[in-house]
Amino acid sequence: MHPRRWICLLLLFLVACNQVPALSSTPTFEATTTLAPVVPRTTSVPDPKATAREYLDAWKADDYATMYSLLTSISRDAISEEEFINHYRGVAIETTLQGLDYEILAHLTTPETAQVSYRVTLHSALVGEIRGDTVMNLSLEHGQWRVQWSDTLVLPQLEGGNYMKMDLQIPARANIYDRNGHALVAQTDATAIGVNTDQIDPEQFETLIAELSNLTGLRQDTIQGRIESAPPGYLQFGEVPAARVEQRFNVLSGLSGLVMVPSKWRFYFDGGIAPHLVGYVAPIPQEQLDEYLRRGYRQDERVGQTGLEQWGEQYLSGKRGGSLYVYNAQGQPVTKLAETPVQPAQAIYTTIDADFQLAVQQALGSFRGAAVVLERDTGRVLAMASTPGYDPNAFEPNNYNYLALLNDTASGAFLNRATQGAYPLGSVFKIITMAAGLESGLYRPETEYTCGYEFNEVAGLPPRYDWTWEHFQRDGRTQPSGTLTLVGALIRSCNPYFWHIGLDLYTQGLTTAISDMARGFGMGSRTGIEVVDEAAGNVPDPNSEVDAINLAIGQGDFLSTPLQVARFIAAIGNGGTLYRPQVVERIAPPDGEPTFVFQPEEQGKLPISVTTLQAIQEGMRGVVNSATPRGTAYHVFSGLNIPVAGKTGTAESGSGLPHAWFAGYTDAGRSDLPDIAVVVFIENIGEGSDYAAPVFRRIVELYFRGSPGKLYPWESTYNVTRTPTLEGGEEGTPEPGEEEDVNFDEGED
Repeated sequence: MHPRRWICLLLLFLVACNQVPALSSTPTFEATTTLAPVVPRTTSVPDPKATAREYLDAWKADDYATMYSLLTSISRDAISEEEFINHYRGVAIETTLQGLDYEILAHLTTPETAQVSYRVTLHSALVGEIRGDTVMNLSLEHGQWRVQWSDTLVLPQLEGGNYMKMDLQIPARANIYDRNGHALVAQTDATAIGVNTDQIDPEQFETLIAELSNLTGLRQDTIQGRIESAPPGYLQFGEVPAARVEQRFNVLSGLSGLVMVPSKWRFYFDGGIAPHLVGYVAPIPQEQLDEYLRRGYRQDERVGQTGLEQWGEQYLSGKRGGSLYVYNAQGQPVTKLAETPVQPAQAIYTTIDADFQLAVQQALGSFRGAAVVLERDTGRVLAMASTPGYDPNAFEPNNYNYLALLNDTASGAFLNRATQGAYPLGSVFKIITMAAGLESGLYRPETEYTCGYEFNEVAGLPPRYDWTWEHFQRDGRTQPSGTLTLVGALIRSCNPYFWHIGLDLYTQGLTTAISDMARGFGMGSRTGIEVVDEAAGNVPDPNSEVDAINLAIGQGDFLSTPLQVARFIAAIGNGGTLYRPQVVERIAPPDGEPTFVFQPEEQGKLPISVTTLQAIQEGMRGVVNSATPRGTAYHVFSGLNIPVAGKTGTAESGSGLPHAWFAGYTDAGRSDLPDIAVVVFIENIGEGSDYAAPVFRRIVELYFRGSPGKLYPWESTYNVTRTPTLEGGEEGTPEPGEEEDVNFDEGED
């Protein structure tokens, strides 16, 4: 019998129903099971509503252990705690439960038993709200009310062994595209490619190498070297679309040792275009399984783990549909409680260009580092590369090459050095120190200072040396920079001048002038890019004269990410506006209007005057201007014929060689190609002018011309490392990251 009818009959017997208030305000009655006259409440009997609330509150909190502890001893004998917990977990999964609410409607009490009626509202991720009025029976044990276990504690429809089952409807996962609609990742037929090196027919070796090169895009000499240096056994070469294999299948199928394993999976093209931005999918982690099941996922689905795949999960996975049924104990449907239709997933279109992104990744080569390219006047991320990279296809269990990457823990391939790597900035920071000096009123753009080899202005501190002294020790030719204006000091990257500014501001009471300016440039806080994880960096306030001079050249405890630097460099180029870096151009369903469209987001202005900004811009142009060869990178940009401005940086890393930086922007003013801001960072390699600046130039050439125009000093042909002449005449073939002894033209600090 329905709880309300039972209560109503009792009240009719006692006073007549039409004279009693509604159930929600009905006074508490105590009655024997034979409906004896009402016995006055004794103060020793606790309120059963309190126990009911404790049980239902524990249900709201998924605290199944507490719920079980509130059961009667007979109920606990009938159902184990594990069975009880699994029952409620099963209810949560089948209903895709996200939360619940309840309302106590009424209660009845006898000396040994009680009933509490309540309304429960289950909030389902798929089918909305599910409501039901039901009853909780309680027994008094040792002076405390305890709950009698029943399936109907969840919903009244579950009496008699009935149970709930959700019929899921899951849309296909949407693709991720570049700005031009070219797929970066899609569900497709693909083939894992590899070679059993001990099964290769020597007579087919050249053909095998040529076909592998055609399939994978790798150079033939690279493939040959990998095969010849590999031990006997399987050697993976990556994944390709099945259509590419089909075109040459007749030839490929006859090559001994070639392994081709086809399958269908979420395929990341070209071995991962911007893998740190796009991210990857993988099976649901076991520790998150309940969470995903309660959101309407199947246990065997792949979900986003990093990057856009994770950030955009709600769009890429679509709106799941479902029908929630009640089945009887014989497995037959009894009733449909609720349903909602499936809605298609929405594709994500990024701000990057696939071809340009791949070219930027290739421009970094085998360096450990990062490159960020922003649309200068909007904040669009046009490219973001971190090396070494990784192949997102390696996380697909259907991929025969699945385990190839998972044992790689030493390379740091999964670290997005563009956003998560926090590093000392070195001389690029001098832009901020210059801004602080000018805004203090103690300096003007034309303020002069004699820049010698040494700096001796801190009492008791041994001399510090300019980069020109280090070069003089190497070549015997580099002279001190001499008397410089502040603009000229930025062009020459004169360490003593900027040490002097840091010390001067500190001793004159402007102790936080530089650190405050750094924060005003966006240092020490995340950019808000959202799609990927990012570090905040660190901007210390100096506590001593030594701290002050270290900070003035971006050393000491100062740390920044390449993305933070790119944001403020773009602001210098665009007139002072800090834009939030964004990766998403639009989000749209297959048919219909986009639900999101890119709009530039201003985050603030650089805290500097127009005069200060113009002085910084003049100095940055001078760094690369080969017409007046005083800049620290003029030799790199000779013949470029694209207006650029930039700043070199060489940052002591604390271990090994210094980090190389180059940060700058273009000022071409073309209507077809917006100007860009570019930051290049390379770990433990050498001077910024020798390594980061050439990569910066390559990226600018790729953007404006579509192809490189000048070889790197370490290349014999584009993207092929030459055999360099080392000091002393020795020859070798180091990777780019090992070429610290190669002789280059005069560089910077």
